[in-house]
Amino acid sequence: MAVVDLDTLGLTCPFPLIKVQKKMAELSAGDVLRVETDCISATENIPNWAQKMQYPCQVKKIGSGRWEITVTKK
Repeated sequence: MAVVDLDTLGLTCPFPLIKVQKKMAELSAGDVLRVETDCISATENIPNWAQKMQYPCQVKKIGSGRWEITVTKK
């Protein structure tokens, strides 16, 4: 299992979601993608997409206007 960090700070949706989709396609089952974002829309769009893909996903606020979204590839 690998943990991969993806910085999407400064990007607005749909670009954080597009980067997550591309990076997840490169990962193996069991790998975890840890996304840092400052886009409030990404805190909804990425988990909604992850749910459709049946990937476990968690959102955690890590600062003022910043979140960490963790997506695990099944």
